Amino acid sequence: MATSDKFGAPVEITVGLPGDSRRVVPITNPNKVMFPSVGPDKLQRTKLDLARYYVAVGAPIMRTLADRAVLLERYPDGVRGTSFFQKRIPASAPDWLATTTVVTINDTPSRALVIADLAHVLWAANLGVPGLHVWQFRASAPDDVDEMRIDLDPCPGVTFDMTREAAAHTRDLLAEMGMLGFPKTAGSKGIHIYVRVEPGWDSFAVRGAVVALGRILTERHPDLITDKWWKEERGKRVFVDFNQNAPHKNMFSAWGVRARVGAQVSTPFRWDELDTIDPEACTIDTVPGRVSELGDPWELMDEAPCSITPLVERFANDLADGLPDAPWPPQYPKMPDEVPRVQPSRARQPR
Repeated sequence: MATSDKFGAPVEITVGLPGDSRRVVPITNPNKVMFPSVGPDKLQRTKLDLARYYVAVGAPIMRTLADRAVLLERYPDGVRGTSFFQKRIPASAPDWLATTTVVTINDTPSRALVIADLAHVLWAANLGVPGLHVWQFRASAPDDVDEMRIDLDPCPGVTFDMTREAAAHTRDLLAEMGMLGFPKTAGSKGIHIYVRVEPGWDSFAVRGAVVALGRILTERHPDLITDKWWKEERGKRVFVDFNQNAPHKNMFSAWGVRARVGAQVSTPFRWDELDTIDPEACTIDTVPGRVSELGDPWELMDEAPCSITPLVERFANDLADGLPDAPWPPQYPKMPDEVPRVQPSRARQPR
């Protein structure tokens, strides 16, 4: 049996938000199962279901993805199959696709997809991409990092209630410094908080700001929050992953569907939902209804750019006082002010 017969004939979806031109995107193999166990009834959801989900959340996802370069993680046989990352868009791709050149930390250039309209999201979904990994800048302004991304990553043994508490402390600290944070579920056990950043900052400055933020949170809530990079030092606490803001890092998109059998969505929510939001229940089946009922909790993010100067200054003052930079990820070259990149238990002890 041919693949097209097994998974159905292509289905054409016409998309275009107000102000955009209409475009027809074919969804091939529409009946291929992408998510085998969604919701309390453990329903199967297909590639066509994934595409229709993105149409349903088209307006809010375009607010957060428009003009951004993305990295594709493809699951051609569904999320239980093997996956691979595709950063380079082939020359054979449709001529209407918007692309840009991104450069890795090792100065390797590649042609990346830029989300110019909803058709670009559907084109990626048709390749078996559940959700997109997004760079921190807009393709039209690559020198300005306009998102500060605070990844609250629960260590083993941390409950989601503990992560909620850490998110509340983070919200309060940001407000204390004149910043407005916008939360979303990570799609699993964590919480991500985004801050729209005023123009003029690069990723080095934004990463330093989150290093400083993590240090303050750790000082104030040492039993709950940690800024320790090495896992052996974190304990049963919520880790503030500052390196998600390192140059050339990308982070999973708001409204993106995680590669989990239950099709959980990385879902923006309002702060007054912090005590009730259930990440497991936020799926491609339920999130469109949330949007219809509650709207987009991130709708006003672009209207609230914040100055990160207080945190940048705190990081600079720490360096001046002799406190080195926190460790960078292993694939990055050694940075000038970085603490020795050695696992503490393996560090040579002084005689």
